Amino acid sequence: MSDVPADLRFTKSHEWVRMLPDGSVEIGISDHAQAALGDLVFVEVPETGRQVVAGDAFAVVESVKAASDVYSPLAGEVIAGNDALAAQPELVNQDPYGQGWIARLKPATTAGIEALLDTAKYSELLASER
Repeated sequence: MSDVPADLRFTKSHEWVRMLPDGSVEIGISDHAQAALGDLVFVEVPETGRQVVAGDAFAVVESVKAASDVYSPLAGEVIAGNDALAAQPELVNQDPYGQGWIARLKPATTAGIEALLDTAKYSELLASER
C-alpha cells in the first residue's frame, strides 16, 4: 500500500497539502500518484505570483507513460515553485512528500483545507481504487 503521512490532507485526484508554520501550504502529488505515473521525466511548476482557483490545473508532470495535470487543492497565490524539479524531476518519485513538493501557495482561505481528505479517508479511497 502507498505511504500516507498523517500530517497531510489529500484530494481525490491524488494531490497532497501540508500546512506550513507561516500559514502557507506546500502541494505535491501522492506516493500513489507518482507510482502510477512511473518514472517522471519532466515537471512544469507554476510561476510565482500566479493566482489559482481550487480544482484548476496549475502544474504538469510527465512520465515515460503519460503527461498529467496537477490540480490546485485550494485557491490562492503561488509563492514558490520547486525549481529543483527542472533538473531533477525524479525527486517526485524518490521523495514525493519531501523534496518532491511541486508548489507553495498562500491560500485565499484555510477553510478549504478541512474539506480535503484526511489520512483515513484517503486510505479508504486508495483501497477502493484497487
